[in-house]
Amino acid sequence: MTTKIARTLPAKAPAIRRLTLTALLALGLAFGAQDLRAQDDVIRAHGVSTFGELKYPEGFPHWDYVNPDAPKGGEFSTWAFGTFDSLTPYILKGNAAALSTVFYDSLLTGNLDEPDSMYGLVAESLEYPESREWVIFHMRPEAMFRDGTPVTAQDVVFSYDILLEQGRPSFKVALKDFQTVEALDEHTVKFTFNPDGPLRELLMTAGGLPIFSQAYYEDVDFTESSLEAPMGSGPFDLLSVDPGRSVAYQRRDDYWGKDLPVNLGQNNFDVIKIEYFADYTTAFEAFKAGAYTFREEYQSKIWATGYNFPAVDNGWVKTEELDDGRPAGTQGFWFNLRREKFQDIRVRQAIGLAFNCEWANESLFYGAYERTDSFWENSDTLQASGMPSEAELALLEPMRDEIPESVFTESAYVPATSSPDDLADRRSLRTAGRLLEDAGWIVGDDGIRRKDGQKLTVSVLNDSPSFDRIINPMIENLKRLGIEADATRVDAAEAQEREKTFDYDIVTQRFAMSSTPGDELRQIFGSDSAEVPGSANIAGLANPAVDMLVDKVATATSREELDTSVKALDRVLRSLHVWIPQWYKGVHTVAYFDQFDRPYGDTPPPFGMGEASIWWYNAEKAQALRDAGAL
Repeated sequence: MTTKIARTLPAKAPAIRRLTLTALLALGLAFGAQDLRAQDDVIRAHGVSTFGELKYPEGFPHWDYVNPDAPKGGEFSTWAFGTFDSLTPYILKGNAAALSTVFYDSLLTGNLDEPDSMYGLVAESLEYPESREWVIFHMRPEAMFRDGTPVTAQDVVFSYDILLEQGRPSFKVALKDFQTVEALDEHTVKFTFNPDGPLRELLMTAGGLPIFSQAYYEDVDFTESSLEAPMGSGPFDLLSVDPGRSVAYQRRDDYWGKDLPVNLGQNNFDVIKIEYFADYTTAFEAFKAGAYTFREEYQSKIWATGYNFPAVDNGWVKTEELDDGRPAGTQGFWFNLRREKFQDIRVRQAIGLAFNCEWANESLFYGAYERTDSFWENSDTLQASGMPSEAELALLEPMRDEIPESVFTESAYVPATSSPDDLADRRSLRTAGRLLEDAGWIVGDDGIRRKDGQKLTVSVLNDSPSFDRIINPMIENLKRLGIEADATRVDAAEAQEREKTFDYDIVTQRFAMSSTPGDELRQIFGSDSAEVPGSANIAGLANPAVDMLVDKVATATSREELDTSVKALDRVLRSLHVWIPQWYKGVHTVAYFDQFDRPYGDTPPPFGMGEASIWWYNAEKAQALRDAGAL
């Protein structure tokens, strides 16, 4: 279950820019349950796990990592990069505000300490055969929309239908193996799946679908973006919206599910507010002035040198590094393979050599990062290394004609190490020049490479002034290679639209990869999504071997089989050079005004900090800050 999250770019703001299906379907993923088996091999339970037993038994009181007695109140505020003009995140039109999924509930929900389990939210229980070819959800009669009307099985059917017919085009890919969705009675709904589909994942995808009010959309056009609060059954309502500048959500005291075990100790803030900024530096200065109260720092230079302002010195602002137990993610410069000039793998390799990550880390990042090489970086169980194992080879051999020979003859690809002291590392640039010449791109009298009379041009799409310092040195090296290169600066709104329509050569993006990957990988790497507007397949990757390996991942029946399949997929993706990997770090670097408490010390739950949900407002600390003039 992959989640596209706020970018962890050291010079770019966190921004929920493009959500993969799972992030759209549910705010939290990963949960557990203890199966209760009945006759006829039908499993009836309060939750479902991809593999193994659920951590939490039936009747559990609350998640282990929360404080069930956490006080409610106060405001949590943070920031986002760019702009927004919509509160409707499930359609292609408009740019949805951060956290605009908080209006909705789903049948199942997850937690932060299990990688592959889900428990009942709107659904009190579920039943399914061991094959998982269908699932029946038994819904809670007490579940209510904000207007007091009940959440029914027909609303679930309506939600599926409208997402498929009028939602983001990527839903057609994600839901293609759903055969039927039917209301058996007012509070019982059945999903039936293609028996040849990724059955391990489909049940959980169904459980994560947002639930819309059918009655509400009788008078509202689902396809139109809007800044009006939609009708949902979730824990938050809209408090205020200033288009493009800020959005605030207010906790609902009358939320029907607030006392459920899956919700106790969560949703503790009365208000969650997001302030938008078009520039990273401006956002940091606003934090120093108290315009918002929580900040995860993504720029290493600021983390190393900027947190010496009076509020930190006085103890009003706390700075911490908290463990991050998730795979580090797939951050990098992504090629648009839809463009002919990038079809030759040698061109992609050459351009990759123009990015001197070691120089950037020393000169720009204060040595704070390590180079990424894997799509599952920082995961020993999922990251490919060395030569392929026998189990990997068994998967890869039938695909030999569709993947580079290097997969079989060389260790898993690791980017070449360049000199940290010399941006224009001669060895790397000489290798890049030979690759371009081998691909037919020859330097002319004017110093520009051409092939068949066409110039080799490369443009890197960029929407943040703060990211110039990272892109421009790479542009310099590309020009040294005879490539006519530039960084195309646009505002955030234009960047979002251009990314939806794949109007770029190279774009920077990050995806947070799950510890239990599955069918959602089709959205990022699958051929079916390569030409779907707004899909997460930003590279336009369409490779039969990758499709087959994604199928192997999605249909794995054991953790061992999953790990082997992911390693094989990682190995192939790296060999294809669809991106230029950037950097990572294994900790959260956070700063916040000292008015919050949390239920853990320096080690958050393994799959997230939960800062906007399981932390809480300390009124005494907040008053002390106000008395001191800090806020």
